[in-house]
Amino acid sequence: MLLAAVAVPVLAGLWLVAAGRGLSRRAALDAALLVALASAGLLAAAMWFGDSFDRAWISAIGIRLSLGIDGISAPLLVLTTVIGLLVVVLARSHTPAGGAPATYLGAVLIATGGALATFAARDAVVFFIAFELVLIPVWLLIHRFGDPHDENARRDAGLRFVLFTVSGSVLMLVGILALVSAAGTSSLDELVAAGATLPLGTQTLVAVLLVAGLAVKVPVFPLHTWLPAAHTTAPTGGSVILAAILLKMGTYGLVRLPVASVPDGFGRIAPVLAVLAAIGIVWGGLVCLVEVEAKRLIAYSSVAHMGFVTLALASGTEVGVQAALIGNIAHGVVSALLFVVIGGLKERWGAVRFDRPLPALREHAPRLGFVLILGLAAALGLPGLAAFWGEFMAIYAAWTSPLGPGLLLKVCAALAALGAVLAAAYALRVARLLWVGETDEPAIPTAADGSREGVQTETLGSERLVLTVLVLAVVAIGIAPHLVWSVTAEDVRVVMTR
Repeated sequence: MLLAAVAVPVLAGLWLVAAGRGLSRRAALDAALLVALASAGLLAAAMWFGDSFDRAWISAIGIRLSLGIDGISAPLLVLTTVIGLLVVVLARSHTPAGGAPATYLGAVLIATGGALATFAARDAVVFFIAFELVLIPVWLLIHRFGDPHDENARRDAGLRFVLFTVSGSVLMLVGILALVSAAGTSSLDELVAAGATLPLGTQTLVAVLLVAGLAVKVPVFPLHTWLPAAHTTAPTGGSVILAAILLKMGTYGLVRLPVASVPDGFGRIAPVLAVLAAIGIVWGGLVCLVEVEAKRLIAYSSVAHMGFVTLALASGTEVGVQAALIGNIAHGVVSALLFVVIGGLKERWGAVRFDRPLPALREHAPRLGFVLILGLAAALGLPGLAAFWGEFMAIYAAWTSPLGPGLLLKVCAALAALGAVLAAAYALRVARLLWVGETDEPAIPTAADGSREGVQTETLGSERLVLTVLVLAVVAIGIAPHLVWSVTAEDVRVVMTR
């Protein structure tokens, strides 16, 4: 069942991309929705029955096609499945230009299936291959289905995405091969024990390679420069997948590989990672205070939020890993919520920029406005909403960390707290500009003749469904974080007390 949950969206997506271009929009949407629902059902069954898959694949070098679910991967598998399904549903209200609807939906399904394989992989080489599989459809979403008004920006963003992620992939692959060669196994379960016995110098080298490769994909400052361009040009569904799924694969890789497999080597470089994470938190917040394009602002806020996740991991503590895991899930649902709202406004207005007068959402689109305010409140870490627990615990984990010379980690914790203040400042700025507005006009004209006829101001049915699910997730995680921690606690404890 687990193998089928992974294979069904990938194979169906490949068929839609290669042979489904003749399908009507309605047929492509129905087919993609059916596949997404089938994958979700298969994953639910696999989790319920504890299903796994393990077969010899490349026997000569000991690589096995091994898939499984544990407490660390389970929340991310659920997140990926839900986000993939919601992106397909969202396409019913708007399918981006740039190609056949089947091609777009096929890319979404391939990315979802590849991410499921990444989180379920129990072999380091399989993890790498699945990780790379996701990058191809995401590039397609950016390059082909991105901003239809600026082809050069799409190409530049797609090229930058490829150059950065491939560079990171090379470093990650070298690190994985070095680890597998030294430990004598590619099984992630066996690497936890075998990697920890390696000489400190070997552990440190492997940790440097793995962290450098995965830092590009998180992304960690200063390797984040590909992300704003990708988000700005990507269609709404592409931005949601990028923020809620792809970035999570990077931090998940940090947990599975350097943190779990070469703990002593990771501990030696963790203070450097903590400093970069803290700088990213503050830098992202400062840029958000002056950024004038809404999607770029959310992209930079993602750099800051993923900085909290990285800082938590760099603390080298069990609390830190727990903070990172719930922070991952929280950022996934909060960023998805914000991108759906801003993407919807961009479809209606043509652009969402803060250097021009904007209509007041409270007057002309109150439902979208309410969801935006909730998303901003969650993004700034308001207690009772999803992001609070990950950020609060990340600061605590860094403050109490035994790693680093002197007070270095405490300084990083203080900088992270400053970043939380900056988040409140830029969230209030966006709320003022969009909720309160600066003009009484109901919408920014998008037609060539300046007409507002036919401009949709409120949520459509599919948008309403997607936003409702995301709002419920944001509130549920904020009120009941044990929904995540009760699943992750035991496996995190095993990893951190080996």
